[in-house]
Amino acid sequence: MIELDSITKYYGNYPAITDISFRVEKGEVLGFLGPNGAGKSTTMKVITGFVPPTEGTCIVAGNNILTDSLAARRHIGYLPETVPLYTDMTVSDYLAFMGKIRGLKGERLNKRVDDVVQICRLEEYFNIFISKLSKGFRQRVGIAQSIIHEPDVLILDEPTIGIDPIQVVETRELIKNLGGEHTVIVSTHILPEVSMICERVIIIHEGQIVAVDKPENLATRLRGTERIELDVAGPTREIVSALEKISGVETVNRKPSHKDKYYSSFEVEAERGIEIRSELATAIIKNKWNLLRLEAVGMSLEEIFLRLTTTEETGKNSINTITEGAPEIE
Repeated sequence: MIELDSITKYYGNYPAITDISFRVEKGEVLGFLGPNGAGKSTTMKVITGFVPPTEGTCIVAGNNILTDSLAARRHIGYLPETVPLYTDMTVSDYLAFMGKIRGLKGERLNKRVDDVVQICRLEEYFNIFISKLSKGFRQRVGIAQSIIHEPDVLILDEPTIGIDPIQVVETRELIKNLGGEHTVIVSTHILPEVSMICERVIIIHEGQIVAVDKPENLATRLRGTERIELDVAGPTREIVSALEKISGVETVNRKPSHKDKYYSSFEVEAERGIEIRSELATAIIKNKWNLLRLEAVGMSLEEIFLRLTTTEETGKNSINTITEGAPEIE
């Protein structure tokens, strides 16, 4: 549905993005992450046809964004970070106006206005002036205008920035629901948001892609090991000793103490690709200790993001490229 092949964009002599390539399939919700100045906005502008690439090819719904720009843009719905709303119009008038710009008219226009109002839960605000709406409901109006022409592709730039927590949850749920019928790219600085609504993540840094994969896969590839956490009631030293003897276990560490002194928590690092959870459970039960919890855990998206875009030891930027199917990082 969206395919970028070796996209490079120069502003003067400065390369804003370099050799950007990725593909987004129909119905997928993709998270697009990066620090300020990483090249996210430039990539979005290339996809939407706002700026042409210096080099490379961008295809949207089978149309080249450079040579068939109008045809490609008919398939795109766009929500910029600052939503282009006319605050002196009512919600219904604004959506009808945006629909007409998109070529809708007559019964189809009226139906689409009703449809997007229902999808974005704006029924109570149908005849309210946009100036009277909260930031969260203005975001919903912005999303409504982006889907009124039934686009195949949605580009959402910081869709939940500046709205209250309840509306953040509702907006995230709305975006997840849109993913089934639309191909969605969500650009955001809010890392937990990506884990909640996106099936796959792209991390861009200094104009280059440094990671493309599911967050849980990124964690395993970066760390090179599997991590399992356990809560066990029993003698700490004996538990550690028993777990360390299991083949494939590299380290066993007791986690910081907690208020409940009945049990202890442990973190086990094991060789990547080895399933040892059953062996861990068997060792606990064999020694007649009580196993209260056992689960595999990954790095948080925050940890992944920092690992890929910074090097703590030197304080300088570092790039480790990880893509789907790539070998693990040494």
